[in-house]
Amino acid sequence: MRSSAAPALLPHVAPSCPYSSLLLFGIRRMAAGGLSDAHAAHAFFTGFGLGYRRPLVLLRAFMAELSRVSVARLVVAPICCPRASEAEHLIITAVAQSPVDPDATHAALSSLLHVRECIGLITSAQAVAASFADLGMPLTIECNSCNRDGPF
Repeated sequence: MRSSAAPALLPHVAPSCPYSSLLLFGIRRMAAGGLSDAHAAHAFFTGFGLGYRRPLVLLRAFMAELSRVSVARLVVAPICCPRASEAEHLIITAVAQSPVDPDATHAALSSLLHVRECIGLITSAQAVAASFADLGMPLTIECNSCNRDGPF
């Protein structure tokens, strides 16, 4: 008999865009292994090359601010899971849209985290999105990865 709880916990497919997948991997690794997780650092080094430090440090700052601000418990799937939780989906979407629509990002993250204000988190999200975009890996919904050989 199949459990009906699994689709409720992981309602979204993991992002198909390799750039968003790298972001999701970093979020999951840091949620599981801490901000200084070596697997996350290696994945960012593999994905970004020598420019890996800026997006890695900014994602660490984003995750630290996320954990500091949040009142809610967020569900994070295992690293190898091909599906994403509602929280993971909202976080990735919020980071991607933060440079374009900060007001909607603030509303979405405030609702997710059960807080009134999370301005510092929005600023961190914008910095993460800008670092990905500056290094040729924009976190848009429809991305074109034809300039990359591998998944990262």
